[in-house]
Amino acid sequence: MQIKTPKKFKTQIFKDNRGFFQECFKKKKIKFNPVFSALSFSKKNVIRGLHLQLKKKQKIFITVLKGKILDICVDANIKSKNFGKIFKNTLDVGDMLYIPKGYAHGFAALDKENLIMYQFSEYRHENSEIGILYNDKHLNIKWRVKKPIQSKKDKKNISFEMFKKMMKKK
Repeated sequence: MQIKTPKKFKTQIFKDNRGFFQECFKKKKIKFNPVFSALSFSKKNVIRGLHLQLKKKQKIFITVLKGKILDICVDANIKSKNFGKIFKNTLDVGDMLYIPKGYAHGFAALDKENLIMYQFSEYRHENSEIGILYNDKHLNIKWRVKKPIQSKKDKKNISFEMFKKMMKKK
């Protein structure tokens, strides 16, 4: 299936007295070929993002292994009819989200401990990484976090207006 906007998935969870079993990814449901996986752990009030790669754009499939997040995707495809549109999803343990190429992605960690697994369609291309400010006034995203914790790198992200100007020059 070809998916053009972020899509949340829930799969069946098989529980018993030992715990549970859950299928996380089925290739027959999504046209996606991951080349690597990664984990992130975030404490409450961490905001990661908004991140994307300009070259070797990535499809991303994320799964919440522990905790709860507010996931944000912004369509950063300059030629898209949805350019600049924000897609919000609250994801709990076991929830999954597929993110197509060309979306800026970030999330706010809402629980005390949050563990997220990522699967990527392309390897990290450090020279083309870019970030958009989480608190950009034009995007006006409500993150549900009062005192955000960010990395030094994310604090240097650019405005969405600056991103638009960059993309129009290409």
